[in-house]
Amino acid sequence: MINHVERKCVVFQKEAIRELDVVIVGAGFGGIAALRRMTKDLGLDAIVIDKAPGIGGTWYWNRYPGALSDTQSFMYQLPFEEELYHATNWTMRYVTGPEIRQYLEDAVDMWQLRSKFELETELRSATFDEDSQTWLLETDRGRLRSRFLITALGLLSRLNIPSFPGIENFKGRVAHTADWPEGLDVAGKRVAVIGNGSTGVQFLTEAAKSVKHLTSFQRTAQYSIPAGNRAWTPEEMGEFKARCQERWEEFRRVKLGFGIDEEYERGTFSVSAEEREAIFEAAWQKGGNYTFINETFCDVYENRDANDEAANFIRRKIAQTVKDPETARKLTPSEVFARRPITDSGYFEIFNQPNVTLVATGENPIKEFTEQGIVTEDGTFHELDVLVLATGFDAVDGSYRGLNIVGRRGESLNEHWSEGPRSHLGMTVSGFPNMFMILGPNGPFVNNPPAIGIQAQWISQTIATVMNTPGASIELSPETEAAWLQRCLDALEGSLFLETGSWIFGSNIPGKRKPRTANFFVAGLDQFIETAETEIAQGYPGYQIHVPATA
Repeated sequence: MINHVERKCVVFQKEAIRELDVVIVGAGFGGIAALRRMTKDLGLDAIVIDKAPGIGGTWYWNRYPGALSDTQSFMYQLPFEEELYHATNWTMRYVTGPEIRQYLEDAVDMWQLRSKFELETELRSATFDEDSQTWLLETDRGRLRSRFLITALGLLSRLNIPSFPGIENFKGRVAHTADWPEGLDVAGKRVAVIGNGSTGVQFLTEAAKSVKHLTSFQRTAQYSIPAGNRAWTPEEMGEFKARCQERWEEFRRVKLGFGIDEEYERGTFSVSAEEREAIFEAAWQKGGNYTFINETFCDVYENRDANDEAANFIRRKIAQTVKDPETARKLTPSEVFARRPITDSGYFEIFNQPNVTLVATGENPIKEFTEQGIVTEDGTFHELDVLVLATGFDAVDGSYRGLNIVGRRGESLNEHWSEGPRSHLGMTVSGFPNMFMILGPNGPFVNNPPAIGIQAQWISQTIATVMNTPGASIELSPETEAAWLQRCLDALEGSLFLETGSWIFGSNIPGKRKPRTANFFVAGLDQFIETAETEIAQGYPGYQIHVPATA
C-alpha cells in the first residue's frame, strides 16, 4: 500500500467517495494479471470492477456451445506464475470455455484475491482530476477515487449487432454468441446462424450434432484449418511442466508466443512443388491455425504468390471434403488468405449432413424476417425456432468507445481517438496520466496470455517509479505516441493483412476504419518486449513525470 496516502472516504458533492490506490476495470485474464501484480509486487490497495456477475471477462460472456480456445492449452495460461502453471492440468490440446473460466477462478483463489473483486459494478465515467492528480470514477454503485487506473477491457468485449431491418418481426428466440442466455439449449430445434467467423464456425460445428435443422447464413467464405484437438500424452504433459520457465524466456526470441516452431527462413518457393504439398499436408494433419501458417513457410502473409499456394491448398481440401459441388463452391473463399486464421473441429464436414443448409447471402440475400423465420431473395422460407447472431465484436478500441474517459484539459478518449486509436505499446495514451491499458490498441498481435503477462509486469514496474512520491504522475508524450503509431503502420507495410475486410482493422463496423488505423503491432513479440524493456532501462525518455513542487 502507498504509505503516504491516508485511507478515508471524502465528501464530494455530498456523496462519499471511496479512495484507493488502483482501480482495475475488467475481470478477465488482463484484470486478474494486473491485480496480481499490484498486490503481490507493489502491495497496493487495488480492486477490480466488472459489470458481469462473475469472473472471466470475455470468457464469462461467451458461453455458446462449442466455445474453445484456438491456442494450445500449454500456452493459453498466464506466464511467470509457476505454481499456478503446475496446478493446472489441462489434458487436451485446446481448452473449452468452462475450463478456462474455472482456471481463472482457481487463479483468483490461489492468490487469495476474491475479496478484491467488485462484480456487477459498471463504470460510467472516469475523469482525471488535475488538481489532485487522481482519477475520479463514477460507477452504478457509487464513486471511487484512485491514483492509478488500469483498463483491462479485452480485445473482444463490445458486441457487434448489425442492423437487420425487420428482425423484430421474428417471434422465436434471438441470441448473440457473446451474450449466450443461461439455459438456452438448441438440441432438437431449427436454428439459423448469421455469421461464420471463428465463433460462428465453432458454434455451427457443435450445433450440427444435435439440432433438428441448421442453416448457415454466410456473408464471407472462410479459410479454416482443422484444430487437430486431442489428448496430450503423459510425456507431453510432463514436458510442458518442466519447460514452462524456458517457454516464458522464449518470448524474447519469437514472434507470436504460441509455443509453435515458427519458421523464419524457409520460403514457399525454396522447395519443389511436391515438397511444398507435403509440408502443407503435414501441417494440416497436425492441426492448428498458427501451425499451418507459421510452421510451414515464412512468407505466406507477405508474398502474394506464396499466399496463393497456401490458399489453393485449403481450397482443394474444401473440394475434397464437401460432397455437393455447389455447396463446396459457396464455401470456397476467393479473397487473399490473410484474415485472423480460423481453426475448426469438422466445420466443412457438417455441410455433408442432410440437416445442414448453407445460404451464401452475397448471392441470395435475406429478404425479410417473418414471425416464424427468414425469407431469402429466391423465395425460400427458412422456418426457425432460434436465430443465433455470430456477428462478432466492435473490437479493440471498440471496447472503450462506450465509456466516458476524460483526461487532461477535458479531452475525452473518444476525442483523442477521433482519427483512429493510438497509444504506446497498447498500454498508455498521451494526455491520460497514470492510466494504463492491457491489450489496448497498438499492442502486439500475438498470443494474448503472454502479452497480458508482459504488459502487467511493465505497468507494475512503471507505477513503481512514481508511487512513493506524493501526487506524482507519469504521462506519455505526444511525440512518443505518434512515433509508435507510425512504427505500427510501418510494420504493416506490404502485409497482405491490409487487403482483407477483417475486424483486425475495424472493417466489420461500417465507417470505423480510418486511413491511419493500426490496431496492432505486427512485428513480433520479440521486438515488442525489446522496446518495452528499453523504455524502462533508459528511464522513460518517452514520458513526462510530473512531481508537485511540494513533494
